[in-house]
Amino acid sequence: MAISHRDQEDGVRSGAATLRTRAAQADARADRRLAIAIDDFFLSDDGRLDDQLRDGLAQSLSGLVGTIEAAIRAHAGRLLAARGGPALAGAPLALDRLVAVGLVRDSELMGELIGRVRQTQLSEALPVESPDRADQPSMLARLSQYPDHVVATNAVALLAAEGRRREPGAGTRTDLPAELHHRLVWWVAAALRDSAPDATDTLDRALAEAALRSVAAHDESERLEASAMRLAAALDPRAEELAPLLLESLADRRLSLFIALLGHALGLDFADARDVVLDPDADRLWLVLRALELDRIAIARIGLALSDADPRRDVERFADALDGIASVPATEARSAIAPLLLHPDYRAALLALARGARA
Repeated sequence: MAISHRDQEDGVRSGAATLRTRAAQADARADRRLAIAIDDFFLSDDGRLDDQLRDGLAQSLSGLVGTIEAAIRAHAGRLLAARGGPALAGAPLALDRLVAVGLVRDSELMGELIGRVRQTQLSEALPVESPDRADQPSMLARLSQYPDHVVATNAVALLAAEGRRREPGAGTRTDLPAELHHRLVWWVAAALRDSAPDATDTLDRALAEAALRSVAAHDESERLEASAMRLAAALDPRAEELAPLLLESLADRRLSLFIALLGHALGLDFADARDVVLDPDADRLWLVLRALELDRIAIARIGLALSDADPRRDVERFADALDGIASVPATEARSAIAPLLLHPDYRAALLALARGARA
């Protein structure tokens, strides 16, 4: 078929318009990249993610979204096949879509994931047990054989939860707090709907039913953090028993139990206790340990173990400050950490007000 001169001109104009659009988009992309590079350059080291944490965070987020997407795809796919609805696109796509629109920049979600990844990395980097303990069963293995059935049951549950956490995406659980799990489920369902070529009422209903199924199946009590807190409550150590248990949990590289024991002793939830332990400045941690009446030797051993595992911590600064830390009276330490023990929602509101005043 002959191509007219008008057709050629239309094609040229169309091609030129497409080229101009792509060039404009390229300019915008370059501008965004430059803005990000400038922001990154001026970030203080205190706030910057190192490469190891960045990689761990990317793997964690990918595993969580992938787990949810796989479950929703599977159930929605069965419903659509039975109802004659459109098929979902074959390749996983929810994470890219959620990142592109900025939904996963959610402070609660990212705060939880950063805390989890930092906890895992710190736990894995803790010093290995000394040779004289190498032939002993691990702390949780011993507790799983404890005469007290409640302690033994919860030790087994924590072992199982740690195993699940080490293999993200291997099962059907996200191990997230319920509210964050629900939020992520609905985001993934919406991303799947948004990317479908033929969005219909049938598709909407199938995705909504699949999301509700994932929400209903989530059991927050099986989370690693919940399991650790239950074991700490079952152990319920007396004041003189707390320091040996804290030291043993670090020697056994059970950072989750170390955090839970502190949280239980103070009446803090796991997330708040984790923030105290993971803070590389550790000023709150030293006050917490003194408020719980740990002595100089116990504080020194805890500080050295954490410093060995976390390159952000200044071991020389800790050594210089140790005598001062140990000399803080327990009553004074308890008074100093009183704001930490306020209701979490109240503390969050106070922080929000302070943030608004600084803006």
